[in-house]
Amino acid sequence: MTTPAFVPGLELARRFHTEAVSPLLAEAAPGIPYSAARIGPGSEVLGYDTPRSADHEWGPRLQLFLRPQDASRHAGRVGHVLAERLPKTFHGYPTHFAPTGEARDIRVMRPTDGPVHHRVEITDVSSWFTDTLGFDPTSTITPADWLGTPTQRLAEVTAGAVFHDGLHTLAPDRAALRWYPHDLWRHVLACQWQRIAHEEAFVGRCGEVGDELGSAVVAARLTRHLMRLCLLMDRRYPPYGKWLGSAFARTPAGARLTPVLTAALAATDWHERERQLSTAYEVVAGLHNRLGLTDRIDPTTRPYHSRPFRVLRADRFAQALLASVPDPTIRELPLPEPPDTEP
Repeated sequence: MTTPAFVPGLELARRFHTEAVSPLLAEAAPGIPYSAARIGPGSEVLGYDTPRSADHEWGPRLQLFLRPQDASRHAGRVGHVLAERLPKTFHGYPTHFAPTGEARDIRVMRPTDGPVHHRVEITDVSSWFTDTLGFDPTSTITPADWLGTPTQRLAEVTAGAVFHDGLHTLAPDRAALRWYPHDLWRHVLACQWQRIAHEEAFVGRCGEVGDELGSAVVAARLTRHLMRLCLLMDRRYPPYGKWLGSAFARTPAGARLTPVLTAALAATDWHERERQLSTAYEVVAGLHNRLGLTDRIDPTTRPYHSRPFRVLRADRFAQALLASVPDPTIRELPLPEPPDTEP
């Protein structure tokens, strides 16, 4: 098989819907309303796919959403028609997805002479969101729904693209999930500041006893917390580890902080590690003040009580954010416990 020129997955899915899937759907179930999108898991949904992505679960694929009653009546027929009549290749890419032999149902594009095992998922909106998130956004979204859902999942369902919304429900559902309610956003930010507060003194404390490796591990964890905090400040759901750096680079602070955080991770002694992190703390504290969510907080670092370690005292930001929340049910939600406290 000749490798075709790379097309970003979202663009490939858009063309696949318009040129191949939509006409067959009109024949298989004429007149029924539907929505079509490429959302959910996949590097292309977040816009990070490259030619490397084509090695598994990437290619001509999308979701077709029907009304629940239509999904129960027509999903089987639509799926069969697509399997029998989709072109074997689309813009040079096979539409057939073959198993890789791994334990999970992971498939990869492969040529076939028979019916195609396509990656057109046929479902209804409520079922898809419930299966993906654990709740249905057409109903009331509770604080437990928001806080119990990984930010990667929230990113996946609000990114991607909707190609057609004949049901008029997919776009409103995605809009409802676009970002945390304002008071809950403050709580999420407070949690992230508290994670930093738990460990910011340990970079120096580990180094002081000669544990440079331990100091570096703590610095790496603090770097991750800071990157996620910048994304949350920018109202972006932080993706999981594979794409965290890529997403962070696209934030307003990314260009300024990337060399600072890189230097902190590359440092071979705790004094330099702490110096670079202190710079990062002050930059991020300044970003907090520009949000205007609380009264201005002094963004400068300071000694950790009587110990000679430079910290921001990130708990100041967490407490100020919680104090600014008018809803007592949100204000009283617990903050994260210190890490590494499990028995």
